[in-house]
Amino acid sequence: MRIVVVGPGRAGGSLAVAARTAGHELVGLYGRRTSSRLLADHLGVRLRLIGEPLPEADLVVVAVRDDALPEVAATLSPLADRVRGAVHLSGVTSVRVLDPLREAGLETGSFHPLQTLPGWEAGSRALPGAYVGITASEDWATELESLARSIGCRPIRVADERKALYHAAGGVAANYVAAALCVAEYMFREAGVDPAAARPMVEQAVANAFDLGFREALTGPISRGDLGTVRRQIEAVDRHAPAASEAFRVLTRLTAELAGRVEVEEILREAGRPPGGSTSPGPVPEGGGSS
Repeated sequence: MRIVVVGPGRAGGSLAVAARTAGHELVGLYGRRTSSRLLADHLGVRLRLIGEPLPEADLVVVAVRDDALPEVAATLSPLADRVRGAVHLSGVTSVRVLDPLREAGLETGSFHPLQTLPGWEAGSRALPGAYVGITASEDWATELESLARSIGCRPIRVADERKALYHAAGGVAANYVAAALCVAEYMFREAGVDPAAARPMVEQAVANAFDLGFREALTGPISRGDLGTVRRQIEAVDRHAPAASEAFRVLTRLTAELAGRVEVEEILREAGRPPGGSTSPGPVPEGGGSS
């Protein structure tokens, strides 16, 4: 494919490098700042400003922020008469945001890498093996699936009306795990233990979840019905790590529901409200990060 990338930030830059590595031809790189010159030099292309005419291409990738998509789509539409199709990289925004380009005769869709992309160098290396959520008409989606496979990704179809739900699920998977680990980090440090000691266990737990099933991989005192241990854990957190008390209760209740251990609810009621009477998880003090 001959590809143009508009908005060569973390996601757009990662895709540009991955596509170039896979043998696709990058025929244009468009941005609004000069901060992408390093990427342009790496790819051997000239960095142009958004609003300049687009070259002949099979695909224009609109990789700007979600709130900038309507304006950029409108700006590109009269400039894209030699472009066959367009996608944006947002996991939550409807493909209808590209209607100005569709009305100009382009195929439109979305191409969302389900992966964290911290920068174009690390991001391009992280793309192979990742899934890509594709939303488009049947024929265009088939071509986008081929593009995804060519860069080592695994395509999945996402209905336009379910994109926000799909994106929220990705946020839970990517960020709520890290949020729970932040709670654990604080508790480990209050116990005088380096949080890094949990890494082998966490890595195995994540592997088990995907290999065995999320509910089937649950272990520990809740899943085996060891109510005495659950009670002692709550008491210990309240006493020694009170800033984590409410978050610990929330996670305990969710785990019990998933494990089908309704009797845990009685222990939570007996334990009462956490210290300070908070009704929502309070801020967990920052740790130094695991080494």
